Amino acid sequence: MDKFKQAKTDLNGIIFGKEEVIDLLFIALLAQGHVLLESVPGTGKTKLAKSFAKVFDGKFSRIQFTPDVLPSDVTGIRYFNPKTQAFELRVGPVVTNILLADEINRATPKTQSSLLEVMEEYQTTIDGETVKVEAPFLVIATQNPVESNYGTFPLPEAQLDRFLFKIDLGYPSKEEEKRILHTYRTNDPMESVFSSFSVEDIIMLQDEIRQITISNVVTDYLLALVQQSRIHAGIELGISPRGTLALMRAAQARAFLQNRDYVSPEDVKVLTPYVFEHRLILSMEGSIKTTALEVVNEIITNVAVPIEAGVDQA
Repeated sequence: MDKFKQAKTDLNGIIFGKEEVIDLLFIALLAQGHVLLESVPGTGKTKLAKSFAKVFDGKFSRIQFTPDVLPSDVTGIRYFNPKTQAFELRVGPVVTNILLADEINRATPKTQSSLLEVMEEYQTTIDGETVKVEAPFLVIATQNPVESNYGTFPLPEAQLDRFLFKIDLGYPSKEEEKRILHTYRTNDPMESVFSSFSVEDIIMLQDEIRQITISNVVTDYLLALVQQSRIHAGIELGISPRGTLALMRAAQARAFLQNRDYVSPEDVKVLTPYVFEHRLILSMEGSIKTTALEVVNEIITNVAVPIEAGVDQA
């Protein structure tokens, strides 16, 4: 846990007032999920992603998405090398450990879909050849709100469902922005960040996460939240089984970071908005009356939280 404390201290010295967001990034990494950072331009989405990658000594790649980026620019290509007179495979930036997909919603739907396979299956297909992506693998994608941008393409449901969390960074408070001005006046603190974790560390921790106990009581609470998303009058498309598994795995990772060997109802409750909001598709009538986040909060309010922490294994 000392490594986590050091890494979080380093990151809190770069991105101010985002302790919860940093915790969510660690949860996603340990739960083998992916993160979509959404906020208006200039709020530190890219800097947060690059800083997070620095505390980890694995491979890091970045794709700056624009409308002219092709799927082969993402996954790779087989090309003819005139020197060797043979076709050779050149893998793309997805073959990495941490991938920054910057402004992902500026890519065309065809290019966005090139990430579907690798985000779910840890592999990518290049001209018929399957290339494995070694664990750990984390995609941190950034996007500006679709409705405020010209030349963007909304992410389809299948793409959104592959993100464990969607996180809105928002604006810093006045005090936080004052600290930003003071800190960045003379230097960039990102230059002083060093790796805290090795690839082997992360793989070992990901295995440990799966051993965290989740009781029948907590499992039933989690499933009740999921079921409510599927029968709510204002929702057309509720949480998928992939989303159910994602919430369970994220809750296990949060419990681990809280230094517990069991999942509590609070773990599930706290993470539900980040797991649910981007996965819900509201009905036409529902979208007129409310937002996805408001519906999620309504579901959380309507489902009774069990009193028992429940440490008996399901």
